[in-house]
Amino acid sequence: MPRLLLGLALAALTVSAAHAQTPPTMAAPGGDPVIARIDGQPILRSELQATMRNLPPQAQGMPIETLYPMLLERVIDLRLIGTAARNAKLEDDPAVKQKIREATDRALQEAYLTRQVEAKVNEAALREKYKAYAASVPGQEEVSARHILLKTEAEAKAVIADLKKGGDFADLAKKRSIDPAASSGGDLGYFTKDQMVPEFSEAAFTLKKGEITEIPVKTSFGWHVIRVEDKRTSGPPSFEEVREELSEGLSRDVIQDMLKDLRGKSKVERFNLDGTPRT
Repeated sequence: MPRLLLGLALAALTVSAAHAQTPPTMAAPGGDPVIARIDGQPILRSELQATMRNLPPQAQGMPIETLYPMLLERVIDLRLIGTAARNAKLEDDPAVKQKIREATDRALQEAYLTRQVEAKVNEAALREKYKAYAASVPGQEEVSARHILLKTEAEAKAVIADLKKGGDFADLAKKRSIDPAASSGGDLGYFTKDQMVPEFSEAAFTLKKGEITEIPVKTSFGWHVIRVEDKRTSGPPSFEEVREELSEGLSRDVIQDMLKDLRGKSKVERFNLDGTPRT
């Protein structure tokens, strides 16, 4: 219930922020000025900023100047509640002690993991990881093609006949194709075999550069006349394209290696839920 009450108090800021007044000029960024005192004890701006980080995402995106008056009152309230809890000796309550231990453990675990990862997941390590990744990724065959999509086989055959007479593929695509790519002369750009429906890919990847289908290709979209513009073998994705993926993978490796090392240095005993030894 206390967590819920505090959450409601903080969430209320998003409703009342529109009525907030702009605060007096604050100290230059980088300082940590006193923004209030309770019985002579200071409240620093950093405490207010920490409280703001617990707000809902939509509130965190608002300017601190807008939230300041209401947020300041909440920080004062929280300090008063904390002081009252200490005066009531609640830190000696076993349940409270347990929660403090759990919160401390979580903070320490997070800090330790973060520092382990930051120490080893750096630019040099990511570049080295990328070299191994790039070497393991085989190149993919790609085709650049144009197509003209028609409703019937007869229409497609008529287009093929016009092409054999010297008709310009791009012009015919603009005039007759029912595909959205008609406006660009039927240009589909480069694609891999798995990016198109099987019937289309089979025909396109069979043709040589500059060739046109002799027989219309039927797919669920209609009848296609295809011309292959170019063929190439693509390389692996660039470093920037896979940087985040590499970072996540390397972070997992660092954590797994760290845990393996910690387990190797410790004697771990396991028991069943009832406390009896596991066999």
